[in-house]
Amino acid sequence: MEETTFEMERSLIGEKILNIIGVDEAGRGPLAGPVVAASVCYKDPSFSIPETHAKEFALIRDSKTLSSKQREFLFDLIHEHFHVGVGISSVETIDRVNILQATFLAMKASLSDLTRKLPKSENHILIDGNQELPSFSGLQEAVTKGDSIVKSIAAASIVAKVTRDRMFEKYENDYPGYGFAQHKGYGTEVHMQALRHKGPCAIHRMSFKPVILSLPENVNMRFSSILKSKRMARGK
Repeated sequence: MEETTFEMERSLIGEKILNIIGVDEAGRGPLAGPVVAASVCYKDPSFSIPETHAKEFALIRDSKTLSSKQREFLFDLIHEHFHVGVGISSVETIDRVNILQATFLAMKASLSDLTRKLPKSENHILIDGNQELPSFSGLQEAVTKGDSIVKSIAAASIVAKVTRDRMFEKYENDYPGYGFAQHKGYGTEVHMQALRHKGPCAIHRMSFKPVILSLPENVNMRFSSILKSKRMARGK
């Protein structure tokens, strides 16, 4: 398994004093719950890894390749060694502007949360994926599969994932019978069966087709028409 490094962060420092920030999200694909973004900046501007934590830092990689126990452990390690910011876009925002735009909003919110904690300096942002933040004037760079190669992005992916997973532990009690603690809102068979049996709850994304299709046919048609009208009103 490929190990993430600080090579990209170090290459950007050069002789300039920069805050190198990794950004990633969790929860674009699920049928329920918010999308969560995290931004992190390593506290050591030289990007040196402490020898006493070398093994732990080696574990900082794409959150999807880690167990929940590993992510929980690394969550605390990351907060110890990185400045951290978190941003959340609600289900209502997702349904209003679409999941991609809601993700961008969550990323911008996480950056705002983070930059308040950083030393005054120019920021250079590394974003997981192939799209930069729209309407953003700062230095930024999209890194395809960044959570697999850039340690700051991988750290952000872990923070976003753990933050969102913890929210679903609470949702399990708030909305029993859907199995939220198990599938975290993704469209597993267990989740789809619950949707068909119980119908959607307050945290389901009503703009997502599988959720709409779980509705009774007469409600489905009416709701689809409402969503179409809203998209036309936005010019989409």
